[in-house]
Amino acid sequence: MARNLILSGGLFHDFAATSAALAEALAEVGVESEITEDIAGALSEPPEVQLITVNALRWQMAEDRFTDLRGEWRFDLPAEARATLLDHLDQGGGLLCVHSASICFDDWQGWPRVLGGCWEWPRSHHPPLGWTSVRVHGTHPVVEGLRDFDVVDEVYSDLRVLPDVEPLASANGQPLVWARPVRRGRVLYDALGHDTRSYDNEIHRTLLRRAALWLLKRPVIVGD
Repeated sequence: MARNLILSGGLFHDFAATSAALAEALAEVGVESEITEDIAGALSEPPEVQLITVNALRWQMAEDRFTDLRGEWRFDLPAEARATLLDHLDQGGGLLCVHSASICFDDWQGWPRVLGGCWEWPRSHHPPLGWTSVRVHGTHPVVEGLRDFDVVDEVYSDLRVLPDVEPLASANGQPLVWARPVRRGRVLYDALGHDTRSYDNEIHRTLLRRAALWLLKRPVIVGD
């Protein structure tokens, strides 16, 4: 059984619930997850895992609108934590990043190059939480044969996305899911996952199960 470390926690989301739902979905393909909100502590030294998942909203909160929250919630990613993530990829590990992971770690200039994109204040935004139609693209094993689907979620819009990113799924013309090799490892970003309703959608769950297998460099069962 593969081991997964879920880095969780932060504002404006029920991360305890979504991390548990994500762990449940990945368990269906033999991935055992440990969930922690102590991101800096968990990454202070290399964890003995094959997969690291970022389901969190931890960032510097430099925008004036967050002044009242900054003292308690401001987060800086320590240098040793950055090195741990890069070493994980150098060792061929997988990195699954969901939803607000694109807002995380904004004190680290290298994070967008790892992830493939990032939230850019004040340009990036999202419409109100609600029903959206997700379109699936291409023949990548994570999405091959999957049909388009409707889900209650937020559509992160106008992210700063690297030119080489090819979306595997989109909504309203916005790239939502992409997968890419980084160093000797693999990274997949899935902008969906605001709350558990997103993880209740069976097609989205299938996409995530396949994502875990692809990140682990295991055979992906297409047509499941």
